[in-house]
Amino acid sequence: MDIDGLDGNGGEQVGASLSMQKLRFLHHTHPTTPITQHPIIPYKRLMWLAILLSALAMTAIVGVRYLIVSGAFAAATRARHPGLYRGLDAQMRREIWWSIASAAIYGIPAGIVAWGWQNRGWTQIYTDVHAYPLWYLPVSVLAFLVAHDTWFYWTHRWMHRPKPFKLAHAVHHASRPPTAWAAMAFHPIEAITGAVIIPLLVFLIPIHVGSLGLVLTIMTVMGVTNHMGWEVFPRFMWRGALGGWLITASHHQRHHEQYGCNYGLYFRFWDRLCGTDKGLGDFTKSHAKAAARVASAVDSGGRAGVADAGSSSPRHAA
Repeated sequence: MDIDGLDGNGGEQVGASLSMQKLRFLHHTHPTTPITQHPIIPYKRLMWLAILLSALAMTAIVGVRYLIVSGAFAAATRARHPGLYRGLDAQMRREIWWSIASAAIYGIPAGIVAWGWQNRGWTQIYTDVHAYPLWYLPVSVLAFLVAHDTWFYWTHRWMHRPKPFKLAHAVHHASRPPTAWAAMAFHPIEAITGAVIIPLLVFLIPIHVGSLGLVLTIMTVMGVTNHMGWEVFPRFMWRGALGGWLITASHHQRHHEQYGCNYGLYFRFWDRLCGTDKGLGDFTKSHAKAAARVASAVDSGGRAGVADAGSSSPRHAA
């Protein structure tokens, strides 16, 4: 066949046909050789494609997880405290938009590390539950939570310095009051500070894949419930001896009220040590404001209805 005599499209079709024939021949003559090792398919291209797909998949997982968990707790809020989020529709749309953008920032490093764990043996994640003593399972979870809490406290406190706050953290504090949708409503700079810590810790602290799943679950649930505007946990978790060391919505509520205090994520240790613990917030004010919004909306609706009725009533000639 005279390939030189063909036009551009014909040459491309013939070239593709010959490439496929060569690929089949190579696979037939070397059936045990993975296709990725053949010179026709550059391995690096496939590797980068796999990394990209892993990052996209993890982004989707983070985004869907956010929508499901925040949506579930927002529904619980509507059932338990009807009207608490009344009049905050525009704010909640903004929270969702920023959170979906943050999902990509969280998903990309997680996806890259997940690919490296599966294909290169990166990280200290293990799957054999007997690789370490069983007592190490809860210890590793606690180690991750303490390390994450430490990182969060100091980066969060830095975010409250004037320049970082104005540049980035103000996005999160624009939620007044925060809702269940505000858990990931971050400026990209703040999202990066939060996205890198777990991928870094898996290189430093051995952890079973199931324990890592538990850490991520705790991180997600606490992030959402701390912003709900009411306490979902039993009283002993936020009052008394245990509540003196754990952070729930009551503790984080005060941070959103006063800003310069209560910086922790899971534990009150760093706040207590550094003198930034200002106790528990009071939901009475936020609930009263919500009630006022509802009353105002009802009153406005009533006045509008009266006005509409008046304008539509027939006029009689004198």
